[in-house]
Amino acid sequence: MRPHALAASAFVLTLAAACGANGQGQTAAQDGAPLPTGAANAPDQQPAFPGQTRAPGVRTDAELQHTVVASGLEEPWGLAMLPDGRWLVTERPGRMRIVTSDGQVGEPISGLPAVDARGQGGLLDVVVGPGFAQDRLIYWSYAEPREGGNATSVARGRLSDDGTRVENVEVIFRALPTYDGGAHFGSSLAFDAAGHLFVTLGDRSDRPMRPQAQDLGSHMGKTIRINADGSVPADNPFVGREGARPEIWSLGHRNVQGVAIAPDGDVWTVEHGTRGGDEVNLDRAGVNYGWPDVAYGIEYRGGPINAGVTAREGTEQPVYYWDPVIAPGGMTVYDGPMFPGWRGNLLVAALKEKHIARLVIDDGRVVGEERLLTDLGERVRDVAVAPDGAVWAITDETDGKLVRLAAR
Repeated sequence: MRPHALAASAFVLTLAAACGANGQGQTAAQDGAPLPTGAANAPDQQPAFPGQTRAPGVRTDAELQHTVVASGLEEPWGLAMLPDGRWLVTERPGRMRIVTSDGQVGEPISGLPAVDARGQGGLLDVVVGPGFAQDRLIYWSYAEPREGGNATSVARGRLSDDGTRVENVEVIFRALPTYDGGAHFGSSLAFDAAGHLFVTLGDRSDRPMRPQAQDLGSHMGKTIRINADGSVPADNPFVGREGARPEIWSLGHRNVQGVAIAPDGDVWTVEHGTRGGDEVNLDRAGVNYGWPDVAYGIEYRGGPINAGVTAREGTEQPVYYWDPVIAPGGMTVYDGPMFPGWRGNLLVAALKEKHIARLVIDDGRVVGEERLLTDLGERVRDVAVAPDGAVWAITDETDGKLVRLAAR
């Protein structure tokens, strides 16, 4: 691990952004033309409504500076700020570290359970509990090795006063069924204002597992909502339904690796498509988002997904989709003071396309898109906003970085 002085690796870039609700410091780009993204994988598919894909390009009229704060992280996955301004960062092979805002990288925190780091598995997301000031609880998701395979689990534990270990670790949620595979674990975590924990899960990728995204008896391909202790909220949509797992909040997802709670309580998720069809969803209780029966894009090997059906009664359309894909990672809703024109925008980490996608939201629709942090040239895994409004991100590389993006 090697810290970087802030000034030593700062890059200055001038970007041009958006038409947010207040219009402050924002302009349209390219006369409102969509950003150049290449040919669609499924050019014959049509969006269900205007702006559902290839929204007008927008630009931030401000000089922005990104700074590599720390490097040497191995495949970092999750990012969460502690109340004192330090960052918890997970590394997929199974380590969690504390990184200071000036780039000092701590030794691995001890006490974490074992992970199955095959394929896309390993240590995944981390969040700070809503009562951290009193109980110092942190929560993390991971691919848990189990008899017969693995599955996504969520654990919590007390971060020691000196930050070197987690104590009294307990697993509060285990996704079922167990499956012997290495893909589509999800998994992102977010608390709402009432203290409910949202957990996103993948469908496990392999064709025999896909139908479980529509099966209420399985956690696969679902968004989960639990209490902070792992118990089930009484008002979850499927509580009391015979054969349904009561933790389920919504169904019909493929591989959700981003979840964010807006100030108004809306739950937003973002998930990976195949070749085309990355989705942003306004994730509501009891709603079916269609996978694998309904999807944009095509199969990896080519050819339509379920005859190319993109809409079906009883399933919800995505608010937005990308074709070709950006391979979305984590997501947050911007609510900081540094860029007032961004408030309410979604910031989505892009792995394949190596940027942060800023989506301008107006009345539940995407009305503009901008790419941020493009000069870094690395896979962006997760994104967060600090109290001062600066945007922080981690890059999913063997030499992964912690990066700060701010007004110059």
